[in-house]
Amino acid sequence: MITHDFVAIGLGPFNLGLACLTDPLRGTAESPGLDGVFLEARDRFDWHPGMLLDDATLQVPFLADLVTMADPTSRWSFLNYLKQAGHLYPFYIRESFYPLRREYDDYCRWAAESLPGIRFGQPVTAVEHDGAAYTVSTGAGETFRARRLVLGVGTSPRVPEPLRPVVGRPGVTHSADYLAHREALQAQERITVVGSGQSAAEIYLDLLAAAPEHGYELVWLTRSPRFFPMEYTKLTLEMTSPEYGAYHRALPMETRDRLARDQRHLFKGISADLVDAIFDLHYQQRVTGDGPRTTLLTNTEVRAARLVEGGSELDLLHTETGEAFSLSTGGLVLATGYGPTVPGFLDGIEHRIRRDARGRYDVADDYSVDVAGGEVFVQNAEEHTHSLLAPDLGMGAHRNSVIIAAMLGREVYPVEKRIAVQTFGVPDRFRQEVAR
Repeated sequence: MITHDFVAIGLGPFNLGLACLTDPLRGTAESPGLDGVFLEARDRFDWHPGMLLDDATLQVPFLADLVTMADPTSRWSFLNYLKQAGHLYPFYIRESFYPLRREYDDYCRWAAESLPGIRFGQPVTAVEHDGAAYTVSTGAGETFRARRLVLGVGTSPRVPEPLRPVVGRPGVTHSADYLAHREALQAQERITVVGSGQSAAEIYLDLLAAAPEHGYELVWLTRSPRFFPMEYTKLTLEMTSPEYGAYHRALPMETRDRLARDQRHLFKGISADLVDAIFDLHYQQRVTGDGPRTTLLTNTEVRAARLVEGGSELDLLHTETGEAFSLSTGGLVLATGYGPTVPGFLDGIEHRIRRDARGRYDVADDYSVDVAGGEVFVQNAEEHTHSLLAPDLGMGAHRNSVIIAAMLGREVYPVEKRIAVQTFGVPDRFRQEVAR
């Protein structure tokens, strides 16, 4: 059996970026390089297919593609994809840095279908260690062996406990599956959207635009005190920087967990353009007499949910007034976000994985989580250690540069250490002044 340098499990944008960046490092028989194989359970690449609305864009510029921030000359860049697809000049004339979500999905598929080493239809069922290397077994009956693992299994739809009794019932869907259920939702008399992030806002706008045609009532509720816009000023963007990640990781766990709650609006809010588009559509419908038959509720917490005839009933609490009330709805969209995936296939090597006091991965500076160090790496499973950098597409190439350097023992792609204007934490020179 061939022993690879690494096996990457899961093929989202981050592991796909790793495939792109390691492609020129594969080497030859005479001069071995970095040999990796990428295993994906699905039969093809799909990136959030339930949210590929026609006019939805990424919230990061095209430079945050699979490779550019590590290697601007890579053949796997978004600009090269546009050139090969014949879209480069139209994209240039469009004068927007933000790709459509559909074209980003197509870009990733273009790369995934061209790269060597990617194996679709390979759901991983078990991982073991034979004393010298990791063995990875798949549901397709194949076994792969490697000295290292890179876990990129992504996140899974999260549903708060009070809403779980209605999950899976007719008329109820998570935002991850919105498009597949949109037609059925639009046949209801009332549709309720729960949540106030970007996905919730995109779904609300999509349903609001179609409301005059279908005649349903539309309710959008959130427990947040308002519909927060995403903070997108330049000094805030510097928090997606290598030095902020290093600063955050050095903080006590309790402080990091508090910051995770406090900073959610920095990357889970609504883009300002989308907020404006929602208001403008409300105004347009009001002027034309088409509506809106809609209600937006903030400070509203779902306490319980149950099935009733014709749909679901929600027990709600207004957290500022303290008033309890109920809402019946035929359609229900749970835009309640995503949470870390805990893969059962790691049970066989659990003794080799470092965990923190709360059972989460104890992620090192180089994104490794194994007790030996430098053997098992994670992608987008380190928000609790490395901060909001974890899910940020713009930092994916940087993280892959770090992982590649850890595997090879040298930097192939320069790893930036400091890019921010501001300083996080107390500067050493100020500490020295106090000491004097």
